[in-house]
Amino acid sequence: MRWVREVETSPRGSGKELAAHSIHGKLARRGRPYVTINCAAISESLIQSELFGHERRAFTGADRRREGCFQRANGGGLLLDEITEMRAEMQAKLLRVLEEGLILRLGASRKLPIDVRVFA
Repeated sequence: MRWVREVETSPRGSGKELAAHSIHGKLARRGRPYVTINCAAISESLIQSELFGHERRAFTGADRRREGCFQRANGGGLLLDEITEMRAEMQAKLLRVLEEGLILRLGASRKLPIDVRVFA
C-alpha cells in the first residue's frame, strides 16, 4: 500500500502507471513480475539494451550479460511509459517483439521466447 500512497500524492502525470499496476493486480499474472520503464528518460543509445538486454562484449563497457526489461517481466507485465518519445525505428522493433513473442539481446545470435503482458 505504500506505493499507492506515493503515487496518489504525486502532482505530476496522468496516473498511467497507477492504472497499469492496478490492472496487473487484477489479472491472473498478479503474482508475477511487474516492470516499468520510462522510455523518454533513457537515451537512444541505451534504450535497446534496457528493453532487450545485451551479451557480454556487445558494446564498449558491456562486461557481463544483462537481462532487459522484457526478460525481467517474463510471465508478468511490462509498462512502457512515454513510448511515443521513442524513435520510430525502435518502435518498429518493439512491434516485431510483440508480434513474434521473441527478443534478441544485443550481441546475441539466438532469439529468446517471452510471455509478457505489455501496457503502453
